[in-house]
Amino acid sequence: MTVRKKKAERFTVGGAIWLTVGGESFGGRNRIDLLRAIATTGSITHAAKAVGISYKTAWDAIDAMNTLAGEPLVARAAGGKGGGSTQLTDHGRRLVERFGQIDAVHQRFLKLLDDESIDLDREFQLQRTLNLRTSAGNQFTGTVTRVLAGAVNDEVELALAGGARIVATVSRDSTQTLGLRPGITAFALLQASSVVIATGLDGLPASVRLSARNQLAGTVASLRPGAVNADVLLDLDGGGQIAANVNQASLDALGLQAGTRATALFNASSVILAVAA
Repeated sequence: MTVRKKKAERFTVGGAIWLTVGGESFGGRNRIDLLRAIATTGSITHAAKAVGISYKTAWDAIDAMNTLAGEPLVARAAGGKGGGSTQLTDHGRRLVERFGQIDAVHQRFLKLLDDESIDLDREFQLQRTLNLRTSAGNQFTGTVTRVLAGAVNDEVELALAGGARIVATVSRDSTQTLGLRPGITAFALLQASSVVIATGLDGLPASVRLSARNQLAGTVASLRPGAVNADVLLDLDGGGQIAANVNQASLDALGLQAGTRATALFNASSVILAVAA
C-alpha cells in the first residue's frame, strides 16, 4: 500500500485585537461589528440578525459595552410612527471609527509578518518586517551586549544575528533617551559612503591594529559601476550584507570583483543607533 504524503503548506501568521477597560474585556471585532450594524440598520433586532446572533445576546453585549465604556455607546429613541430607533451616540461612532483605524494597521502588520518573517530559510530581519525606511544605505538589527559610559559619549556594542559585532559612539543623552542597555534590540544605521573597503586583511597577523573600530569581513557579492563611484555589496561572514561606495580608482587598485575577499571598515562615530518606539 502506498501512503501519499500531504503536500506541505507554508506557515502563516494570524492574530486578533480586542479592547479592555480597567482590566476587563470589552471585546473585539465581533462587538464592534455589532455596533457598526446598529449604526447602519437603526435596529438592534436587524443588527443582531446581520451579525448572526440572537437579540438577547446582542442586548447583553450592548449593556456590557455601555457599562464598561463609562458612557452610553448605544441610545434608543422611543416613539414616533416608526416605533422608535436605536443609534450610536457620538462616543460610540468615534469608538467604531477608531477601532477600524487600529484594525487596519494591525492587518497591515500581520501581512508584513506573513510576507517577511515565516520563511525559515531566511534570517529574520526586524527592520524589514517593520518596513523601516531611512536614508542610510545599511541597516542592521542586533542586541545590545555592552554599554561603556564615557565622560561625554558612551560606547555601545551591538551583536548581530550572524555573530558579528558593531560598535557605535553615542552621546550620553542619546543612551538615556533610547534606553540603551544590554539585552534590548536596536538598529544600527550606516551610510554606504562611510564604509571603506579593504583587501588582504585576512592574512594579517593579530598584532596589526587599525583605527577603524568596526571591521566586518566578507566576500564581494556584486558591483554596480557608476560615473564616479561604484556601489559594492559585501556578503558578510555569518550572514547579512553591507554596502559601500568606492571610487573608480580604488576599485581598480583593489582589483575588486564578485568573489573577492574583502573587509568593510567604518568608525564607531559613523554609526547611528535607533530603537523601535
